[in-house]
Amino acid sequence: MNVIIDHREPGIFSSLFKDTDEVSAVQLSCGDFLINDQWLFERKTIKDLCVSLADGRLFKQALGLIQSEYHPVVILEGRSSDIKDCGMRRGAVQGALITLSIFFGLPVLRSLEPDETVRLMRYTAEQGTRFADGGEQRSGYRPKGRKARQLYVLQSLPGIGAKRAEALLKHFGGIEAVMSASEKELTEVDGVGLPIAEKIRNLVCEAEVPYKTKND
Repeated sequence: MNVIIDHREPGIFSSLFKDTDEVSAVQLSCGDFLINDQWLFERKTIKDLCVSLADGRLFKQALGLIQSEYHPVVILEGRSSDIKDCGMRRGAVQGALITLSIFFGLPVLRSLEPDETVRLMRYTAEQGTRFADGGEQRSGYRPKGRKARQLYVLQSLPGIGAKRAEALLKHFGGIEAVMSASEKELTEVDGVGLPIAEKIRNLVCEAEVPYKTKND
């Protein structure tokens, strides 16, 4: 097993992978771990998830993952109770996970700690090898080519079919610009009215509402 770790990840991960064939630490342009030049893992603690959701980075990172040439996987590390320490509503976090897994098509695995995170990555790579060697691969549909992937992602947005996806991509030039566009800017695209624009913004909004206790 060959493992590339983003150098910004905690040093404990290099030691947890010490018995693998080859381990190196570099700066990855996308994701945190690349295994066997095939599996790209984005590791996020509960706190990381909340921070990236609040500052708007989460969905941009998700776009980078699904547009990569690898099989992307998100691993969420920590306990559900950690959400309370992040100042964010549980519902906002759940909404983000729904968006990642259903609308972006990213598998989201749960882990309690770094040891378990590494085990999940190992299991994924090992099972992927077994499927490739002896069984029918049933991975999800992954369109070929950058534009095809962009259109595929855009069609996961509410009210967006093939024609509107083409119009959005032509108007904005890329997925990131679509995701950051205001309702008014979205309605400037042929076929995208205010109801659809509102649904898109509700889906990809930054969800900055803080966690509140009953005593607030």
